[in-house]
Amino acid sequence: MVIDDSQIRYLAKMRNSVPHWNPERCREIDIRIARDGTWYHEGSPIRRRRMVELFSSLLRRESDGGYVIVTPVEKLRIQVEDVPFLAIDLEVEGEGQQQVLRFTTQVGEKVAVDEEHGLRIESNPETQEPSPYLNVREGLEARIDRSTFYQLAAVAEAWDGAFYVWSNGRRYRLGDME
Repeated sequence: MVIDDSQIRYLAKMRNSVPHWNPERCREIDIRIARDGTWYHEGSPIRRRRMVELFSSLLRRESDGGYVIVTPVEKLRIQVEDVPFLAIDLEVEGEGQQQVLRFTTQVGEKVAVDEEHGLRIESNPETQEPSPYLNVREGLEARIDRSTFYQLAAVAEAWDGAFYVWSNGRRYRLGDME
């Protein structure tokens, strides 16, 4: 697969069109996103960051739950081990109910937690270990990595037996105090 810089720039500009593209041609491609956020092509990590950024900007979640990289002419079905993004950093602006939480993903995308970009916490039924997730865009989520979750927990407030964080005037539950 050879894509030059001019093609990367062109396709990156087209990102807002991705939800509207519905090409008939659909095929599988040997691209996999590992749980740790690493992108692989034919079993090898994709080392060119701009290529990963491009693919991530063209990523879409299908109604069947699968993931595709979509262009105006074709959809390329890929494999995703957990979710396609990993939130690797947190910036906190303000305090209390006026606080804004802004995460950065492994591909450099910045997402502020708000009504459209909410948080959810899943717990491992065996270990009770939390797995926090952030809605990045249109059904595409980022799992919040451990160190970033610790940053998030540091700004949490205890209330009524649980821990909560505020962002953009909304409260999000992180978990029980137990």
